[in-house]
Amino acid sequence: MSIPHLSLQDARHLQLAAQGLLTPRRAKASPSDLLACIRRMALLQIDTISVVARSPYLVLFSRLGHYDPRWLEQLLADGDLFEYWAHEACFVPREDYRLLRHRMLDPAAMGWKFSAQWLKTHGGEIAQIVERIRRDGPVRASDFERKGGKGNGWWDWKPEKRHLEVLFTAGQLMVRERRNFQRVYDLAERVMPEWNDERDLPSPDLARRDMVRASCRALGLVKTGWVADYYRLKRGKYDALLHQLADEGELLPIRVEGWQHGAFVHVSLFDELGRAQAGTLKASHTAVLSPFDPLVWDRKRVSELFGFDYRIECYTPAPKRQYGYFVLPLLHRGKLVGRMDAKAHRKEGVFEVKSLYLEDGVRVTRTLAQDLGKALQKLADWHQTPTLRYGAIPAPLLTLWQEAMPLP
Repeated sequence: MSIPHLSLQDARHLQLAAQGLLTPRRAKASPSDLLACIRRMALLQIDTISVVARSPYLVLFSRLGHYDPRWLEQLLADGDLFEYWAHEACFVPREDYRLLRHRMLDPAAMGWKFSAQWLKTHGGEIAQIVERIRRDGPVRASDFERKGGKGNGWWDWKPEKRHLEVLFTAGQLMVRERRNFQRVYDLAERVMPEWNDERDLPSPDLARRDMVRASCRALGLVKTGWVADYYRLKRGKYDALLHQLADEGELLPIRVEGWQHGAFVHVSLFDELGRAQAGTLKASHTAVLSPFDPLVWDRKRVSELFGFDYRIECYTPAPKRQYGYFVLPLLHRGKLVGRMDAKAHRKEGVFEVKSLYLEDGVRVTRTLAQDLGKALQKLADWHQTPTLRYGAIPAPLLTLWQEAMPLP
């Protein structure tokens, strides 16, 4: 069988199809659609920044359109999802607990996320917290009073928060639910009562193999150097596995124009691959993406596939930022056409687009203007901030928006 040759745009379309970002959703979303969407991506990264909707909610909105954010919290509380360190902190489908259990059993390999010294130094206090949870039920970090005044930033945690996080990384505690987005910790055996390490734990090699397989399924189109980042596996170690999965029929070898080495398409996209070859796989979705969307979280991959140089700047000191604090990539019909810095002013009902930048070479057409305008209004409406306010916007884009409707 001859190896399919695809254009770079075909390759983009295949990854967008796998990620649920190729065409807009028509039907109204339900809670089961949320779970299916997360399973499709394999991982949903968590971040607490809330200048617009927090990242996990925004990632889902980009794919599903309007939905109730409380559905995500309910899926966690119902046990359909769990939280752990995967790409970073992520919501993960319950059935994939087996993939990450080895990290809990060897937390010393988790870097800053775990401190054996802290566990050793504060063993007595940590044991008391475990006993308290066993006796009185789940706790939040806020259930413990800070001694010595107010904290200063994320990493200035009070001791009890550190105790809880060490126990969480070690898998002794899990997140039972979230209240006001705060973690509620409970004993792992109460959150996962059916799990048994001796019976259910795969070998480390099999778990990592299945993480690579999940990465290939979630990305749809992969090449060497891409799959390890999804679950933060060791780069370069699993490239040979792609060829093995191709031999087994799970991946389909392809060639992409301009790429020196071959690539692979997951077999679940067999029909879409055929449409790409026939020239009928088209992108029609326009969406505002989270900085932590799996489509863009790997800077190397998004650069190679989309020609989009994207760096998350919220952790960069303000004077060194190029585009802004929480900059959202703009997807338009199969291409990443720009980025914007935005803020939802919830009390005033205003969604502020502080600045919007289009990529070099992107031509402002009426279609682009209409699609972006509709996407921004839908996003603003979902935030319950229906009034759009604009700052620095490219003049041609602003002109077309003003022609369509008077701007405030």
